[in-house]
Amino acid sequence: MTIDILTLFPGMFTGFVSESIIKRAIDGGKVKINVHDIRSYSKDPHKKVDDYGFGGGAGMVLMPQPIFDAVADLKKEDSLVILMTPQGEVYNQKKAFALTEYKHIIIICGHYEGFDERIRTLADMELSIGDFILTGGEIASMAICDSVIRLLDGVITKESYMNESFNDNLLDYPVYTHPADYKGLKVPEVLLSGHHKNIETWRLEQRIKRTKERRPDLFKE
Repeated sequence: MTIDILTLFPGMFTGFVSESIIKRAIDGGKVKINVHDIRSYSKDPHKKVDDYGFGGGAGMVLMPQPIFDAVADLKKEDSLVILMTPQGEVYNQKKAFALTEYKHIIIICGHYEGFDERIRTLADMELSIGDFILTGGEIASMAICDSVIRLLDGVITKESYMNESFNDNLLDYPVYTHPADYKGLKVPEVLLSGHHKNIETWRLEQRIKRTKERRPDLFKE
């Protein structure tokens, strides 16, 4: 998979691509991440990418020209163009799995007061990571990338993510490690029993219980 990210702040991605599982996925050839400065596509002599919106209002608006040219430069026949915006569909684990099917994804990070409405015509999909506002789409785009890359074949083991929260609309089960008794807080006996069938049953029961208590909206689905 190749992911091209269009942003006004490419430096924000330095740590993201050089640490942890994302770095290992890049080094292992599972994904290629290219971060592009939108300003490099500006035809303005001063590399201007924003302007005041017609009709007045607070803040600056991203201009169409640099982003249209960037997408035209990067887009291939099989590319998926995603626009990060609070007005997009709310992202979830099902969408993460769906995005693993694409070989090339272009992510546009909005910023400032917003972007020229005509930029929406470039997008195949508009996504939001929740009902709140960030200063730009950079952090949201990292969340999207992280959630997708970890699901690619060979990045982590399938067992590591198949029983995670949100698969089958259930939250994850509780996990424990050594010591078995820490300050009077004990690991459930079933996990120490070595009886795999009982452990599997207990974990499913815990997933159902947790989802009912913490996310009844998911359980109803």
